[in-house]
Amino acid sequence: MTLAEYNTAVDLHADGIYRFALKHLRDEDLAKDVVQESFARLWVKVDEVDGAKAKSYLFTTAHHAMVDEVRKGKRSTPMEEHHENMRSTSQGEPDLKEVLDSALATLPAIQRSVVLLRDLEGYTYEEIAELTQLNLAQVKVYIYRGRTALKEYIGQLDLVL
Repeated sequence: MTLAEYNTAVDLHADGIYRFALKHLRDEDLAKDVVQESFARLWVKVDEVDGAKAKSYLFTTAHHAMVDEVRKGKRSTPMEEHHENMRSTSQGEPDLKEVLDSALATLPAIQRSVVLLRDLEGYTYEEIAELTQLNLAQVKVYIYRGRTALKEYIGQLDLVL
């Protein structure tokens, strides 16, 4: 990969990786860290990565970085999140974005990743399988289960509202 290809990859894929990480982690700072870490890892392997496969490498790296962040996050609970939850319940009716974000938060990390890659970023099943290093059948099953869980969550919420 040349320097020009690297710079093109930054221009083309930084926003997509950020959106993917932000939807998955729901923290702007962590999402920015994931983007930075992904491009730093690409820079370390700039001679080994083919310029045509930079997008795949970046999203795979971002996925692994997000899994690491989730694992780290399970060890501690930030107080800001606790206070944010208290504020959102006292404000009345949640908007669609809040409902969708809370529904996504109920999914296991791998289901959330494949659903976001498919429905938010528009990747094909084959591309998702390559990015997440799962086989095609696993990707389809995780997407189906994730969508079903989201539908059930949102359906239950309709009864409450």
